[in-house]
Amino acid sequence: MSGSRSDELVYVGKTELEFFDTETVSWSPVTLRPGVSERILARDPARGLLTRMVRWESGLDTSSAGPVAHDYFEEVLILSGSMHDLGLQETFRAGFYACRPPRMVHGPWTTADGCVMLEIQYPGDQA
Repeated sequence: MSGSRSDELVYVGKTELEFFDTETVSWSPVTLRPGVSERILARDPARGLLTRMVRWESGLDTSSAGPVAHDYFEEVLILSGSMHDLGLQETFRAGFYACRPPRMVHGPWTTADGCVMLEIQYPGDQA
């Protein structure tokens, strides 16, 4: 395969992908979210499907955004590090998983050591 894997993934959508090293996909800053970056692994914007890795820098505090809710399903697996949920007053570490249906309120969070998560998003009508 020639060229950047990251460039190819942007255009293929959520089609068939064989195993590949995610380190070949560059981290990109998330717009309007200082301290947050992402690696887009696969997406289909037309259908609202997204699989990405999300990285939170150590010291990140999302309190100013308050709790959030989405109009899509969100599945999250913490791969490394930890996050503290200020609403639940609980800390979650690598290996913890969440499945959030549309409109489920969650957060805000802080992370002392930073964390990396695998996140999968899909529309509520595709559950």
